[in-house]
Amino acid sequence: MKLKIKKGDYVCIISGNDKSEKPHRVLEVYPDKMRILVEGVNLRSKHTRPSQQNQKGGIQKKELPVHYSNVMLLDSDKNPTRIGTRFEEKEGKLTPVRFARTNGNDL
Repeated sequence: MKLKIKKGDYVCIISGNDKSEKPHRVLEVYPDKMRILVEGVNLRSKHTRPSQQNQKGGIQKKELPVHYSNVMLLDSDKNPTRIGTRFEEKEGKLTPVRFARTNGNDL
């Protein structure tokens, strides 16, 4: 399944422990698992031992992916929105363009 959210988009978390209206940037998209890696969201602690690469070891914070249904894309006015697609003609070809349902502006 193709997800409508892309890498670099700004989203807000609409459910879960990190629920907030603050904008967060999408770092990666995993369409086969229907999950999205969002910056600063779903942080988990990982305990690591000292090794050749990591001399100190200790506890490291790591972001884990969240399900795409728990996020909503933000429009140009920083409001959560659904995504629509329309086709525009450029150089004789129809190209799909994503737009915000709330205000109709392109994303």
